[in-house]
Amino acid sequence: MPEMPEIEAHAERLSHQFAGRVLAKFQPFNFTALKTAVPAPELAEGLPLLGVRRRGKYLLIDFEPITFVVHLMQGGRLVADGKRSANPRGGQARFVFEPVERSDGSLDDTALLLTEQGKERRAGIWCVAAGEVETSPPVDRLGPEAAGITADDLAARFGKKSMRLHGFLRDQRMIAGIGRRLANEICWTARVSPFSTTTSLGATGAVSIAGAIADCVADGLSEERSRATMSLSRERICAVHNQTGGPCRRSDEHGPDTVRAVEYSGYTVNYCPSCQTKGKVLADNTTSKFLK
Repeated sequence: MPEMPEIEAHAERLSHQFAGRVLAKFQPFNFTALKTAVPAPELAEGLPLLGVRRRGKYLLIDFEPITFVVHLMQGGRLVADGKRSANPRGGQARFVFEPVERSDGSLDDTALLLTEQGKERRAGIWCVAAGEVETSPPVDRLGPEAAGITADDLAARFGKKSMRLHGFLRDQRMIAGIGRRLANEICWTARVSPFSTTTSLGATGAVSIAGAIADCVADGLSEERSRATMSLSRERICAVHNQTGGPCRRSDEHGPDTVRAVEYSGYTVNYCPSCQTKGKVLADNTTSKFLK
């Protein structure tokens, strides 16, 4: 699933390409993709797109009276659509814009198409009144942004409820924008067990985690901004995520060790024993016994 760096860079690309274009028609192909229709999406028709931005893992498509809040989930993509076929493969909804003249005199009628691969159909669009995004579903449940969160804020949140760190980082109510990949990378960067409890980390641990969040987000965003389109999962540069069996990048510091994987609460968590768990190899579904 795309996380904060992928969504942020994609919002910038879309805003650069489509900002100022006048919406001619909002065209849903699959009504399961339209999660709310109040205010009516038609209210944006005839008005220019103000821009595309991000909140958490959501894309926010802003028009003056309405913001379309889009979540791509696992298989969704919001892409430029030059073909505008009648039945696009995986098509969920399309933003059709008034044609504009290019510098060579030709007309540009490129649309913006939400697609989703697979059969689950979990990607969605919420219609929200402009200016009420932060107080309306689904954005109203989000915690502070991962980008820019302070150690003090993190420490305060650590103290509210005892949670395993990896689960805390993925919980969008606690901190917005982080998924499995970033959670794995943040824990490795901070040299902390993904199953440390937030209450045990305290203020000192919050400083380390906040620094690791900033570093991982900045690295991911820099890499993603260098691309013309959103990266695929397998293309993202990772130290431990999806690197099971590969050498730890810090092997020259602590001696040879490999990246391990453990199944926990339906997720695969990657880590390096030497870096993060004092050499202990964790067992599937029993990680709560370790490293309190």
